[in-house]
Amino acid sequence: MLIKKYTAKTEDEAIALAKQELGNDAVIMNVKKTVPRGFGRLFRKPSVEITVAIDDVQEEDKPDFSKLQEAIRKQQEYTAPDSKAAKQEEKREKLLQSDQIIADDQPEQTSAAIEEKLSNLQNLIEKQVLQSQEQDEHKTEETSDNKKEEEDKTQVYFDLIREKMLENEVQEEYIEQIIQAVETGKRKDWTLDNVLAGVYQKIILKIGQPHLIDIRTKNTKYIFFVGPTGVGKTTTIAKIASTLKLTKKTKVALITSDTYRIAAVEQLKTYANILGIPLEVVYAPDEMDKTMENLKNFDLVLVDTAGRSHQNAEQIDDIKELLEKVPEKDKEVYLVLSATTKYKDLVKICQTYSGITKYYLVFTKLDETDTVGNIFNIRMMTGAPLSYATWGQNVPDDIGKIDAQKMTKQLLGGNS
Repeated sequence: MLIKKYTAKTEDEAIALAKQELGNDAVIMNVKKTVPRGFGRLFRKPSVEITVAIDDVQEEDKPDFSKLQEAIRKQQEYTAPDSKAAKQEEKREKLLQSDQIIADDQPEQTSAAIEEKLSNLQNLIEKQVLQSQEQDEHKTEETSDNKKEEEDKTQVYFDLIREKMLENEVQEEYIEQIIQAVETGKRKDWTLDNVLAGVYQKIILKIGQPHLIDIRTKNTKYIFFVGPTGVGKTTTIAKIASTLKLTKKTKVALITSDTYRIAAVEQLKTYANILGIPLEVVYAPDEMDKTMENLKNFDLVLVDTAGRSHQNAEQIDDIKELLEKVPEKDKEVYLVLSATTKYKDLVKICQTYSGITKYYLVFTKLDETDTVGNIFNIRMMTGAPLSYATWGQNVPDDIGKIDAQKMTKQLLGGNS
């Protein structure tokens, strides 16, 4: 694993330097933006430093990192500091302290809390290595052999990373997959930086690029939100609808088939009235044809479905029948899950919905948990792309796209 840093006036220039030397397969691990303050700003210009890693072991069928890099780059647009930005910065710091893994449009400077966790992990590993060496020296003089010493140090590196990922509730089978993938590129000069960078890169590749709702559509597109009761589907829809309407200027309409809860209909109707967008209520799948005709002039239609138990086959069939009313090319399905649900239950829910449709993953209630291992586990188990995540009840705030960089740093940084 080769790790290098590049500094330039802008992020684009720094990325261009990295690509010129390392090629398109390089992965951006961190972006640091420096804005001169005080008297120094008269003589120094803002600069950007990026940390880039690339696997120097030749592998077959290497994936193209360019799209992932572009997604990460767009998430880190610079905003000059002012009084408004200061307030936003304070809010971001609170989110980081809550271990949020959501991408946003502010500088990467506020990832210091997560960066500190990685530094703590590195310090912990180095301390563990020293302790291991001292113990070995007391046991036998034979451990002075250089080869065995290097093997011991490398093992300690992987053991500490394994421990941190277990603390974040990542399943052992997925941890071993990642570690084995890094170990296959064994080299004589393993260092802590190489091990961390290798694991970091593999996790980012496993998480992949988030899938978001595409507002560019020729025909009316129907976006279904499905999942168990109580996970926050209605609030999530309200947040997305607000964003699409207010910032993207998209022609949005709403449908609810959640007629089992009067409060759900009234809640969505309130948001629809505020936004000035139509809301149609569908009491049975047979009513979808007429409703679709009424909404044919809209770009996107967000559909709120009733919460269904994955253990009730009849209720799941109702969802399937509703989904089948819309042609495959004109719809997307998002399975909404709570980050606080037990992994065993998440597996059953995902398996049940996999039997009726393809879906993308939305995770809610990130503010109610300290670990994100289950999000990674479900991504690995289902193969379904991650998309949005939410934290809190504020509309249209408290929602964002999942950031592979921040999620990886949290998985490796643990809770300490």
